[in-house]
Amino acid sequence: MAKKTKSTEFSGYLLTLPGEEREAVSAFFKVLDRHLRIGREWKRQLVRDFEAAILWYAKNGVPLDEALRRLSPTKLGGFYSRPADDWFPLDAAAKVYPLSMSHKQMAVFRLSAYLDRDVAPELLQMALTFTIKRFPFFATTIKNGVFWHYIDAAKRRFPVEPESTVPCADINVSLTGSKSFRVLYFKNRVSCEFFHILTDGTGGMIFLKTLTAEYLRLLGESVPAERGVLDIDGLPDAAESADDFSKCVSGRKSSGFVDKPAIQMGGKLSSVKPCQVIHFDMDAGALRAAARARGASVTALVTAMMFICCKAATDRQHGTVHIQVPVNMRNYFESKTLRNFSLYANIRLALEDIGPLDGILPEVSRQLRDGVAFDKMQEMMNGAVKLVRSVRLVPLFIKCPVARVIYGFLGDRAFTTTLSNLGVVDLPEGMAEHIKKMDFVLGTVALARAACSMVTVNGVATLSVAKLTTDPSFEERMYALLRDLGLEVKVSGSELYGF
Repeated sequence: MAKKTKSTEFSGYLLTLPGEEREAVSAFFKVLDRHLRIGREWKRQLVRDFEAAILWYAKNGVPLDEALRRLSPTKLGGFYSRPADDWFPLDAAAKVYPLSMSHKQMAVFRLSAYLDRDVAPELLQMALTFTIKRFPFFATTIKNGVFWHYIDAAKRRFPVEPESTVPCADINVSLTGSKSFRVLYFKNRVSCEFFHILTDGTGGMIFLKTLTAEYLRLLGESVPAERGVLDIDGLPDAAESADDFSKCVSGRKSSGFVDKPAIQMGGKLSSVKPCQVIHFDMDAGALRAAARARGASVTALVTAMMFICCKAATDRQHGTVHIQVPVNMRNYFESKTLRNFSLYANIRLALEDIGPLDGILPEVSRQLRDGVAFDKMQEMMNGAVKLVRSVRLVPLFIKCPVARVIYGFLGDRAFTTTLSNLGVVDLPEGMAEHIKKMDFVLGTVALARAACSMVTVNGVATLSVAKLTTDPSFEERMYALLRDLGLEVKVSGSELYGF
């Protein structure tokens, strides 16, 4: 017999209910109908989502009245009852970032939460449907304009999907209606992948935390809207979608972005990006203690180790290793924005100067300290806005290749690798005990054979390495260095793709 569709299965379920409960379900869907004034196909799919969630509750012993309470259509607000009538111009960083990429393919980054139980896709879908209205800037599609990319509001079903491809796969913005983010699940992992011109790590983490909190509530947990978890029933704050770059530009000088080519690690480039993702989990307190014992921050310590790993992963004898370290500008300016509000510091060492860890750590710490100084960040912010203004009237199809030639910092040749550290994630009560760990993965670019990122939660620091080559030199040296610090390291990761 053919497998029943959700609609047929739900109809059969209704027949098992007593009359009073069938009437309650009927009334529930009448209220839902008033909240769904969108296209017929989107509406049909959303109704199916509600049916699937009710069936999940029934199969897992949740009383019908409690299931209907958790899934109340009033949690949709008026989001799906009003047509989309807004669009968002990109902020300065978001305009600059895509110019260096293919006009059709844009990089993404991933944030993941590992729960204490396997994901129920039916409830994760409902959590996303209820959460998205609180993030109107995320309920969008990416469009190509004449002069810039822009983000157009979309009233549609945003699906959760099982993982079926490599982490951080490109988003093709040449397709009509391309989504600006993805929500994926695998076993006990919930992952959000974001188009990098939509948001940065801070904004993405707020979205993931808010989504995961609502998912846990649908499971019956009590999670307050605090510590970076937004109230999904609250009204969006205009400051959350503001372009804070334009507000923070001063009349001071701007720093240039052109840079000399950096050493690239060796190893054959993969046709699949990334071809592997490797995670190093370690005790956050022990890592912090190792850094403090050397008079350094965790970011400086890991950056210094990356220089040693880069040297181990190349046959070159001369040249400069250049590591970019993204900097959260919310540390300098008061901001509520969930959009991009990050720049970066540049740390450089000549290959011949890269020696033992304790020998290079003071210089790496100094460069990092100087690079993130307020004046330096202000100059770079001024430069980013100046760049945008200088090419604002150039058509997009001309702007991209011209910008790649004029502004060398946009090219992959200008840096060897990247380290992005989101720091310690604070979780509210009712949520922390259900999240085992998190990880943060940067999408790879054209030439950098490895990109590193870090996040810490519940005492677990996770360093992730996204690979663009099968050469294991970088990660093997990193593991050895972490062990030399006296750290217990748990290694996990994906299989190799594309070979």
